[in-house]
Amino acid sequence: MFISPVFHFLIITLLVYKHSILGNYSQIAPLLIPLFSYASSSPVLSPILGRDTTNFFILEIETHFSRVVFLGTGVWFFWSIVLLSFLGILAAYTTLLLVLGFLLCWEKQRLYLHWYHKILVLIMIPFFSLLLWILLTYWKDRWLTIGLSLQILAPYVHLSSISVMVLLSWPVAFYLIHLEGEARMRRYQITSNERRRNTCCSMLTKLRALQVAVGVPFFFILLCLYVVPFGTYSPCLQEKEKLAPKPNFFGHRGAPMLGPENTIMSFEKAVEYGAHGLESDVQISFDGVPFLMHDYDLRRTTNIKEVLPDAARRHPSLFRWSFLTTLNAGKWFSDVKPFFRMKPLSEDDKERARNQRIAKLTDLLAIAQKEKKLVIFDLNAPPSRHPSRLSYIHLVVRVILDSKIEQHLIAWLPGSERRYIKSKAPGFQHVGTFYTLQELADENITRINVDYKRLYYNGLREYKAANISINLYIVNEPWLFSLVWCHSIHSVTTDNIEVLNEMNHPYYFMTPNFYLFLWIFMDILSAVFIVSIFRFHWNLCCFLFYPTEASSASLQNEVVEIMGIPAPFPEREREPPSSKAVVPEIVNETTISTVHPTDDIGQPVPTEPAFEPIQAPTSEANREATLQTVLPTLEANEPTVPSVEKPPPET
Repeated sequence: MFISPVFHFLIITLLVYKHSILGNYSQIAPLLIPLFSYASSSPVLSPILGRDTTNFFILEIETHFSRVVFLGTGVWFFWSIVLLSFLGILAAYTTLLLVLGFLLCWEKQRLYLHWYHKILVLIMIPFFSLLLWILLTYWKDRWLTIGLSLQILAPYVHLSSISVMVLLSWPVAFYLIHLEGEARMRRYQITSNERRRNTCCSMLTKLRALQVAVGVPFFFILLCLYVVPFGTYSPCLQEKEKLAPKPNFFGHRGAPMLGPENTIMSFEKAVEYGAHGLESDVQISFDGVPFLMHDYDLRRTTNIKEVLPDAARRHPSLFRWSFLTTLNAGKWFSDVKPFFRMKPLSEDDKERARNQRIAKLTDLLAIAQKEKKLVIFDLNAPPSRHPSRLSYIHLVVRVILDSKIEQHLIAWLPGSERRYIKSKAPGFQHVGTFYTLQELADENITRINVDYKRLYYNGLREYKAANISINLYIVNEPWLFSLVWCHSIHSVTTDNIEVLNEMNHPYYFMTPNFYLFLWIFMDILSAVFIVSIFRFHWNLCCFLFYPTEASSASLQNEVVEIMGIPAPFPEREREPPSSKAVVPEIVNETTISTVHPTDDIGQPVPTEPAFEPIQAPTSEANREATLQTVLPTLEANEPTVPSVEKPPPET
């Protein structure tokens, strides 16, 4: 039962830290990445994160995880789908253990944990604790993802939480009023029975403590939810007139969901869907030809294992361009889907993808020059034994200038040798990273390219105030793009250009006046519902408790009338139904007062029995026979407080 909370907390942490694992620490990704996909089936995470958020995590890690496994095994398969099923079953099972364990503890039953549950606990808790410590120690900044999701979802989480509190008010009201009824019963026993005063006082204190422990947190949380909008900030709460224009798109390696990445087909698809710029990765061949390739070997995106399997793991920059141009760079895309949720390709696109080759930098520049699109790229340094190791930047600048592309279409991202670049190509737009404003001013940089999590820091307001254009990477999901849009960001780098291009307005957008109306309406409506629920349970408790006591007192009076016994003392009248009844006392008096007398000789005088056992056909007959035999005996006794008569002494 202890695995479930640890497992869920670990999953949350891994979801936050996914980028570091996939980027800088890909060597441990095969161990950690499958756990991310668990979120979509987790009974804990699904309500919190929602479908769009969970799909965002899975969409972003799917190709990365498959790529990491491919690099180790050479097999391309969506392993996370298999692990998703396994982890979903494990989550459901551990959650069931947790619920059963809680119920057993509630009923004060001893827990008997099976031996394989004990082994599972002993193995999983230390492992997850160690893993959690590593994540919390080395990747603290990854919690920013949670902050970003709360920014855009805050108004909806607030309104949904009020609805949840209304639903919770039913069991809370039932429990609190049940405790109140029990407390009143205990107070009744304190006044009617002095001998149980201490015990009842102790129990009454416990009942009040339970009421406080349940009621105070509930109403405190409810009060906080009623006033939380005063401190809520969401960038998507703004007037429609103040909403910034839709951010522009940079196709990440083209359009990798529509064509093989870093190929001419991919870039043409990105242009077709309205990309403002094209992003790529540039490497230098052994004979000095800049070409487009992201990975550090050719196995994933080419057929090198079929052509030259012994050299499949060699760095791409160690091959000559004459060999690289013979490789097929698109057949893999039509054989296996790089993204699990990508739309199926048409037959024409499949045939076109199968014929793609590795593209040169000049091919990308030609498309950008023709379509007037910006070009931004990561320039990877060649290996140490490469002939262009020290001059690769000069080489790339020369190739760009020779292509005759307009210089303002080049967004120069590499940070090395900026002075040389400015002297040779003064028209290039220099792009920085997360530099300070002073550093940007010194370098005369007016555009930055940063990770989207940097948006958490005041929405990068100081950069926008300084008129710095901001590009965020990698934004694939509509909810995240909506947040970027509401923050007035200028552009994003995306894989999912087809879906984001169809968005005409940001999701979760709401005007302040409409949110104010929903806030007041939900507060009033929830207060009415909660008061009604408490009132209903209170009336139900009074109906069940007090009529029962009244009916018990009425029954006692009826029996007393039949028996001919005076009404009990006032303090007796206040006894609850659970106190000692009157009828048993009468029976005892009758039994004591009808002791057989003895004669002078000491022999007992035979007397008639009070009654004889009779087989009555019904219970009504038994009751009538009993009353007929008891009443004559009672007439002989005195109609006062019963007393025990001693037999005459023997002589």
